[in-house]
Amino acid sequence: MSLETARRYLAERGHVDDVIVTPESVGTATVEAAAAALGVEPARIAKTLSFRGPEPDTAILVVMAGDARVQNGSFKRTFGVKAHMLHGDEVEHLTGHLPGGVCPFANPPAARVYLDTSLQRFTTVFPACGNDHSAIELSCAELERVTGGPQWVTVSTVASTVSAA
Repeated sequence: MSLETARRYLAERGHVDDVIVTPESVGTATVEAAAAALGVEPARIAKTLSFRGPEPDTAILVVMAGDARVQNGSFKRTFGVKAHMLHGDEVEHLTGHLPGGVCPFANPPAARVYLDTSLQRFTTVFPACGNDHSAIELSCAELERVTGGPQWVTVSTVASTVSAA
């Protein structure tokens, strides 16, 4: 159901035929496995990490490059709370998507989306699309537009230097 919700959401924003569905998992697997399934370098996987928000029953969704890691101090300075990932049983309720398919599209109002600047070095990136077998290729400008113009933040550190593709 979440894939269909994401497809409808993306269709309303001009991306009706852009969702990629693969036989291999691109969500619950590692970033490397998702990259292999899509035929791209791992850093271009735009992983959506889900954290507890500052208010009860809220979530902070941070979309960052596949080779980026959350920098706890930056996260706390930016959001005013410690970086606590949602538990598996909270994910669908607070994000609208099952674990492995969390994406920055078609989320409930209590889930706020932020884009991490680690993505900006790439021409295009690949966020999930509502389940663990789907993704979409978008430029950062398209990602920003289809997610409703969320704030860009820097709450990550990049594990390795990767050239933009």
